[in-house]
This record gives sequence, C-alpha cells and structure tokens, in this order.
Amino acid sequence: MLSEPILVLARLVRIFDALGIRYLVGGSLASSLYGIPRATQDVDLVADLELSHVDGLSAALSGGFYADAVMIRDAVDRHESFNVVDLETMFKADIFVARGDSWSCEEMARARPEQIDVPGGAVSINFASPEDTLLHKMVWYKLGNQTSERQWRDIVGVVKVQGASLEVAYLERWAPTLGVSDLLLRALKEA
Repeated sequence: MLSEPILVLARLVRIFDALGIRYLVGGSLASSLYGIPRATQDVDLVADLELSHVDGLSAALSGGFYADAVMIRDAVDRHESFNVVDLETMFKADIFVARGDSWSCEEMARARPEQIDVPGGAVSINFASPEDTLLHKMVWYKLGNQTSERQWRDIVGVVKVQGASLEVAYLERWAPTLGVSDLLLRALKEA
C-alpha cells in the first residue's frame, strides 16, 4: 500500500483507538488490500461516532489535523460525513458517521484487523470485510450512474483476487436491500 495514506490512516487510528471509537477502513484502501492495489486521493473511514465523542475527537485531532469541530458535530448529529486534513502531508481523510442501520451494524461487527507496519511500529487497523467493501463499491458505482471505470475495476479486482473465499451468501443477502443485485451478478460473471 502507499505510504502517505497509510501514515495518515495510522495517525487517525491511534486517535480513534485512544478514544474508544469503533471504526473501519473502506474505499480504495480496502479494495487495494483485498483486490488490485491502486493509488488513492484520500482515506475513507466509517466511524461509530456519537455526540459525546465530538469534543474529545476535536481536541485529539487539533494537534496534527485540520478539523472543524462544528462540521464534526453537524456530521455526527446528521449521520453524515466530514473530512480532516493531515497538516504534515495535506492528505485528506473522509470520515463517514455510521448510520446505525442493520447493515452498518453488521459491517462494523465484520471488520477485520490487519497489522500494518509504519514508522514507530506496527499498528492494527480495522478494515471492512471484502464483502462489505464490494457492497459499498457497488453502491457508489450505482450512485455515480455506473460510469466510473475505476470503481468497476476495484469491484472486479476484489472478486478476482478473493475468489472462492468470498462469502457469496452474505453478498446475496444484502445486495437486494442495497439495490445492487444486478451489479453483483455482473461482477461475479466478469471476474
């Protein structure tokens, strides 16, 4: 994986862990871990944030990140997203507040810890499962009117690399709820 995104991610994970905030990494970092690696412009995390976390998180981020406390509070209150920028590298992280619905809860429970080596020692980082990574990628692909070749390559790459280890029953259970059954069938065929 690329060093800059991983270094920024490690800094964020240490903050989340210190504050007891559950999180998982998704997006292209997760699809690169489980599929075909590629460069990324940002880091995507899903965090199980509550309003009671906002002050502590804002304070912890203030040392090394640009983070707007009002934006964080609004995002947590509305279950939306906010971003933070690492002041050392100017690399951005998008943090999506977990929605608390059935799929989000199951996705968080299925997160997989991966040991990643960074300067200062290895850090354990929770990544979305390959199946949840695929489902998210398909949802984003659909929201983008199915035009992003990069998103589609990520999807097919994860299916190809993971192969028979994918929990297809899990994918088939959630794909109809998320409205991506057709994309799941297409990805399984193309891979």
